[in-house]
Amino acid sequence: MSIKRLNPLNDYLFLKYMGEKGDEVQLLAFLNAVLHRTGKDNLQSVEIREDRALTAEIIGKKTSILDVRAKTADGTKVNVEVQLSNLGNMDKRSLFYWSRDFSESLEKGHDYVELPAVININIVNFEFLPMDDFHASFHLWEDHNRECLLSDALEIHFIDMVKFRRLAEKDILNNPLHRWLTFFDKNTNNIILEEVINMDTAIQKAQERISFVAQDKESLWEYRMREMALSDYTSGMNFARREGEKRGEKRGEKRGEKRATAKHALKLAQRGMNVVEIADIIDLSIAEVKKIIKIAQ
Repeated sequence: MSIKRLNPLNDYLFLKYMGEKGDEVQLLAFLNAVLHRTGKDNLQSVEIREDRALTAEIIGKKTSILDVRAKTADGTKVNVEVQLSNLGNMDKRSLFYWSRDFSESLEKGHDYVELPAVININIVNFEFLPMDDFHASFHLWEDHNRECLLSDALEIHFIDMVKFRRLAEKDILNNPLHRWLTFFDKNTNNIILEEVINMDTAIQKAQERISFVAQDKESLWEYRMREMALSDYTSGMNFARREGEKRGEKRGEKRGEKRATAKHALKLAQRGMNVVEIADIIDLSIAEVKKIIKIAQ
């Protein structure tokens, strides 16, 4: 089977096959694959808590957050976000969105014990954490006693697609998360992709939703519009970084030139030349020469 693929980690597309009403089967399967790492029992149900209407303005806005927002049977809130570019703020960004969901859960006059746990799952396409494992999870532990958990209200996951791709052996037969991440990787070859889709009914449903987007003109246009917005944003960030590096190099060159000039001025002064002669030779003002000599004394 030859599958012409859209990028499953385009956040618009991810929202279409994971975050809309009717996507509960595949979202539930993915969440259980992720949360297995923390020893949780399998979730039995999940509710999509924000079935958003996506306008062209939202899709085309480079900084829009198209996250999947859901709620489990016990009231736990779950956010899943895809971030393809490293903007240098993923840690604080994830904490900010966790705190937003956590604090917004408490209505005025209600008890703090009513606040639900919030789980953030971040799928990133860049190396973010200094560890070898592609999957990291964080809680509020006591520093010197990991048996002491302050609260289970916070749980944040990072799934690094770059590190996952580097795995020498991927266990798609026995590991559901390996199957999902293989499916998410747009560079997975068609033979492996077909195998993954055929062995997992939830992934089959996700692929059906992607196929619908690929065949629906309006949805496909919105997907491409989002791809363009994300590419423009990444290009803009890369351009700004390159310009900053160039300016830094120029400033470094100027500092080097100033140091060389000052060194030359001091050598001339040591040979007995007066400040007027030195200023004339190295093309500086008399005041600048005096300042160089004063600093060196």
